[in-house]
Amino acid sequence: MGSHLSDVWFQVTELDVVSGRGCIVTTADGTEYLDFTSGIAVTSTGHCHPRVVAAIADQASRFIHAQVNCYRHPLLDRLAARLHDVTPPSIDSFFITNSGAEATEAAVKLAKQVTGRPNIVVFNGSFHGRTHLTMAMTTSKASYRSGYQPLPAGIFVAPFPHAFRSGETEERAVDRCLDELRTILKSQTAPSETAAFVIEPVLGEGGYLPAPDAFLVGLAEMAAEHGILFVADEVQSGFGRTGRMFAVEASGVAPDIVVMAKGIASGFPIAAIGARSELMDRWPKGAHGGTYGGNPIGCAAALATIDVIVDEDLCGNARARGAQLTEGLRALQDGHPALGEVRGPGLMVGCELVTPDGRPDADRTAAVIAHCLGESRMLLMNAGTFGNVVRWMPPLVVSESEIDRGLTAFEAALVASER
Repeated sequence: MGSHLSDVWFQVTELDVVSGRGCIVTTADGTEYLDFTSGIAVTSTGHCHPRVVAAIADQASRFIHAQVNCYRHPLLDRLAARLHDVTPPSIDSFFITNSGAEATEAAVKLAKQVTGRPNIVVFNGSFHGRTHLTMAMTTSKASYRSGYQPLPAGIFVAPFPHAFRSGETEERAVDRCLDELRTILKSQTAPSETAAFVIEPVLGEGGYLPAPDAFLVGLAEMAAEHGILFVADEVQSGFGRTGRMFAVEASGVAPDIVVMAKGIASGFPIAAIGARSELMDRWPKGAHGGTYGGNPIGCAAALATIDVIVDEDLCGNARARGAQLTEGLRALQDGHPALGEVRGPGLMVGCELVTPDGRPDADRTAAVIAHCLGESRMLLMNAGTFGNVVRWMPPLVVSESEIDRGLTAFEAALVASER
């Protein structure tokens, strides 16, 4: 008898996993794999961290669903206060929801409501979700949008600087992209019609590509000049992934709104937006909501996750292990010219694989990932518009020896996939 489960999900592997601990997942036949996907950058504290498991179990015995419109439970205010402790100083009011896409939509609704403006600017290579609006905001791959046109209007796409791909210096790439954004504000969506710039400080699905600090600063200055809100989509880059609690902090930019999900609760589905209180205070009561937002088990998981990240200095570990990883990968570049660029802060590292003439090499990337899985029992994923970026996103608890194991497996895959 066939499965009754929808086959719509794409699959990176055919593995049937039954348990996980730290950076290891175990299949039904007892085989262990080194998981450097973290469930797409979600299991920030590793699989089944004891403190997160205990918090979930304790809360499950008290309340599973305390619907926020009907009554309030104490973890709502506790989570908001804890988020205030760890988010950028400009952020001091929070709305809690269920997923990254929902949080992105909430951020757009808030921006439109408080500015009275209809349009949003996003950046090429972005991924913001799979709902109808967030598909319209997503430009990392056409496959995410295929078959769903027409998508919601009012979304304008500006360039994202990538000096390696464009062949420019980083300074020139930043200047060009800012100039093109100014042109968009003159030719397509006037500032008086533009509610927000929404940007991933490090592109996720777009290829683990960090935005240069100068670009983020230039965007923030342009936004402030025109009364446009600066929205940092930190769904994939937040909660220690880049070696800072939030990636935007490295630039010194003070965002108006931050979108949070993925690593917030080590795998429990919960998300949030944070904003300046003067913006949240202008959101009319009842203008947004949701049945499951602020779920008590999710709040418990998020509180425990944040405590583990802080208490165990997982941001520091992300910086140290990220440096170990990037140094090891760059050491491989001399012997493997296909390894065109190694980039990314902390444990949000991308390797761009290219052909001898510098074109994206998706086939080689797929072969490398398959070899790591089949021969070394290590899980990796690709990213990027052309599918030629290997992305490294291990749990933030990853050890020095596990990074070494990953580098050894990757080098073996590079050798095995040489043409």
